[in-house]
Amino acid sequence: MAAPITSIKRIELTPEEQQQQKLSELQSLISEQQQSLNKIIQITAELDDAGVLDALTAMVKARDEIAGIAVTQASREPMTNLINNLLNATGLLTTINPEVTAKLKDSIAKGIEEAELYKGNGDKVSILQVMTALNDPHINQAVKYGMNFLKGMGKGLNE
Repeated sequence: MAAPITSIKRIELTPEEQQQQKLSELQSLISEQQQSLNKIIQITAELDDAGVLDALTAMVKARDEIAGIAVTQASREPMTNLINNLLNATGLLTTINPEVTAKLKDSIAKGIEEAELYKGNGDKVSILQVMTALNDPHINQAVKYGMNFLKGMGKGLNE
């Protein structure tokens, strides 16, 4: 029977041996990724030729000033209004059924297409033509939709 193992001897590498091992691993990694490294070097050279690296270096050095300018610009009233309006518009869009907005989008596109067909004739519309147009089911439906929209909007304004 074999003798039991009672101790494990650890092989401790000297700092020079550790450094040599790391260099060897790095060399093998470089040789495996040579093509990728060549592309990175080419990209870096192109960025340097274009002055992009100089601009980035200047931006990093001036990061505190740039951050101050960005904060100042973002806190101006027009910018805060824009941000608030975007948040409100996003809130509005999240409350509307996507099927309704898709149908409205298609209807608006169709309406613009139809309006473009008749935009250039320059004829005035008489009251009689408006009254007669209400008999057209498509126009009547759009007018009714608009009136209901205005009614709902008015209710919302009173709340």
